[in-house]
Amino acid sequence: MSNHKKSSITEEVVLPKGFKAAGSAVGLKKGNVKDMALLFSEKPAVMAGTFTTNQVKAASVKLCQKRLSGKGHAVIINSGNANACNGAQGMLDAERMAQATARLLGVDERTVFVSSTGRIGVRLPMNIIEDGIPKAVRELSRDGGNSASEAIMTTDTKPKRCTVRFPVDGKPVTVTGMCKGAGMIEPNMATMLCYLLTDAVVDSDALQSCLTDAVKKSFNRITVDGDRSTNDTVLLMANGEAGNKPLKKSHPDWDAFCEAVNTITMNLALKIVEDGEGASKVVTIRVKGARNEAEADIAARSVANSLLVKTSWVGDYPNWGRIMDALGYSEAKVDEGRVEIRYDDMPAAKDGVAAGTSLEDLKRVQRQKAFTIDIDLHLGAGEAVVYTCNCTEEYVRINM
Repeated sequence: MSNHKKSSITEEVVLPKGFKAAGSAVGLKKGNVKDMALLFSEKPAVMAGTFTTNQVKAASVKLCQKRLSGKGHAVIINSGNANACNGAQGMLDAERMAQATARLLGVDERTVFVSSTGRIGVRLPMNIIEDGIPKAVRELSRDGGNSASEAIMTTDTKPKRCTVRFPVDGKPVTVTGMCKGAGMIEPNMATMLCYLLTDAVVDSDALQSCLTDAVKKSFNRITVDGDRSTNDTVLLMANGEAGNKPLKKSHPDWDAFCEAVNTITMNLALKIVEDGEGASKVVTIRVKGARNEAEADIAARSVANSLLVKTSWVGDYPNWGRIMDALGYSEAKVDEGRVEIRYDDMPAAKDGVAAGTSLEDLKRVQRQKAFTIDIDLHLGAGEAVVYTCNCTEEYVRINM
């Protein structure tokens, strides 16, 4: 993020004014681990959101989509169970979660949003849920953000969180975010739950526009395994406690606000790739020279999601032939004799054949924990980027 607005960034959840959070162990998962999170704004917040494009949607997603046009006070989140593919009962259970939370917080039920993550096709254990919500409410605090970020984890190996602070109209504004996600990661959107909180005063339509754009550039640019979940949710709450003039596109600090949101979503998106199930390397795929942006995106995703390519990255042998193969079977236009492939600016292929770089030099690149593969199709001006990871034996063990 640029420095002209005197912004600061930290890798923790620093709750904005007027927010409280909790991460509680309520017994949904074994081992007395945190498995329920609660986010609460004392003042009703303007809401924005993006959700999975899977045709099969969890009850929590359907509930959030229905309530998104209104204000929001709280989000109640359970891990350990997705509450997806449970029919009408799943929807009733999601509504019961919201009702119980609203009653204890003393707010309108319609201002409570619900998220779930975990196994699909298993009914929520509502006795545990309804016993756990009072505990989460009791544990709400101004310092509960980091704890909440831990409670939403499933196969994640570490929490993912970030905060940016900067001035708007000379007043201090905070934007903070947390997410979970490690497997079933493929846009649009990646399999994940993400919550962004801010005390800025923001116009409703502008807030949605800002979030949609940020998600497009970040969470919709990552893939771990090419699978798309039933529960993907990103919610942004703006409660206005900072007291600035309403932010919208004509506001002089609008760009700074959007930059803060983009900084957080990109930070969190890359954390998901780094923590991909069984992953040991992060790989950036950049495609240029496609006939248009759509074909560049298709080509990049074909490479990023190829199991042959992803497994080749586990070792140190730079098998650029597999990349050529993935490009060739994609639906993007490819002229074999024009393709150029580079590993961290090291030529691997030029005009569709080996570029002559020594194998050891290319191996040195692929041994790194993070590297970039640049592909030029030399057919037009289309460009796209996708962030991905390798696929190790551990991915299979986790998902057996």
